[in-house]
Amino acid sequence: MKIWVVIPAYNEGYDMKGQRVTPIMPLSQLLGNIKKKELSAIVIDDGSKDNTFDIVNGEADIVIRNKDNLGKGRALKKAIDYLLVNEKFDYIITMDADGQHCSSDLDGFLSKAKEGLSFVVGDRMGNPCDMPKLRVFTNQVMSWFISKIAQQKIPDTQCGFRLIKRDVLEEIRIKTDKFEIESEILIKAARCGFIIDSIPIKSIYFKNQRSKISPLLDTIRFVKFILALYKGNE
Repeated sequence: MKIWVVIPAYNEGYDMKGQRVTPIMPLSQLLGNIKKKELSAIVIDDGSKDNTFDIVNGEADIVIRNKDNLGKGRALKKAIDYLLVNEKFDYIITMDADGQHCSSDLDGFLSKAKEGLSFVVGDRMGNPCDMPKLRVFTNQVMSWFISKIAQQKIPDTQCGFRLIKRDVLEEIRIKTDKFEIESEILIKAARCGFIIDSIPIKSIYFKNQRSKISPLLDTIRFVKFILALYKGNE
């Protein structure tokens, strides 16, 4: 069974003084742990202004470098399209580069792949340790809303740690550019008849960690996506 780990990355390196931008697991360590599990990794450096590319180049099996920051949605789509055209594989696992996804949780996803499941989403909401209260509330509201649209119970729809079978990726068409991609893929997969399962994963947050999500802008993008979805434009 061939599985690729897909990691979009933006400014996950070091600043000009050689300090970590955020106090989290280095991306190079994550890639090392992925390699130990005999998985292949593709990293999309989405227009980073620091030394992210230097860190991942040689560590990941494939590195795609965007000249400009295009957004998580377009970065993921670019990697998925590349793999569908150029690689034979059974599943992808999507992970974030900022240390909030623990490599030890990969084992749970790999077990689900052996069972042949089509789509599995990480669930942090059973024990959202250190997750900001506003983020917990937002996730709960959006998860309820997306679950209603998908007509399946998905406890943590905004979690980007996922196992997705190739069949799913071949069936859906990703159109969103930013963080609304998490919802888009779930809704479109559900509409194609795929069952979406969940497994508990660790919730990892750090004090003073800077989020790349803009609450106002990304909420507006999400509302626009939902409206377009119902109008048949997505």
